[in-house]
Amino acid sequence: MFLHHGLGSVATWRDFPARLAAAVGIPAFAYSRLGHGASDPASEKRGLDYVHSEARDTLPRVFAAAGIGAPILVGHSDGGTIALIHAAEPGSAVSGVIAEAPHIFVEERTVEGIRAARREFAEGGMLAALERHHGDKAEALFRAWADTWLDPAFRNWNCEDCLPAIRCPVQLIQGIDDAYGTARQIERIRAAVSARAELHLIAQCGHDPHREKADDVLALMAEFVRGLD
Repeated sequence: MFLHHGLGSVATWRDFPARLAAAVGIPAFAYSRLGHGASDPASEKRGLDYVHSEARDTLPRVFAAAGIGAPILVGHSDGGTIALIHAAEPGSAVSGVIAEAPHIFVEERTVEGIRAARREFAEGGMLAALERHHGDKAEALFRAWADTWLDPAFRNWNCEDCLPAIRCPVQLIQGIDDAYGTARQIERIRAAVSARAELHLIAQCGHDPHREKADDVLALMAEFVRGLD
């Protein structure tokens, strides 16, 4: 199950899910969250607890609708956070989590990166690219993402308290040059979870390791999946 990033969709994964599925012999499933990609527009203002809501309320409904029983979750950025929170839920059937550039608390680097993205958006440098994936939902999606992360009330957001409840194996991947987070994110996740957790820092790589270092990251993920019970 592939869970996209804060401005992502099924399409932004490109061919990576298919490549990983072929490498490990397990079917891939991806969906666009509400307000993203070809999904319906979001009908309500995004809450500051949106990743918790997605992990605890929406994701179980997706599993039920798709008939998915014991998934391996592959999450990027917001998707990685959603994967971790869901895996920590009581009775979770998740058999493994791969979290790429996840966030478990708000760092100054994240805030600075989103401020820079908002300036770029205001200058007209992002809208057309986002419209290719999200159509006429692009501007609303960007503003919901940026406004949430830059809301002063969001600065104390943190989901570390749920991590000790994670009892399935976890793989953590982060680009050293990620403009939206530091290695502290994945280091603190590895220290907190109650299961085997492996950490991979990717040199000369930013926020999108599966795209920027596709072959290397594919090999890491495939090895992890093959090692699951």
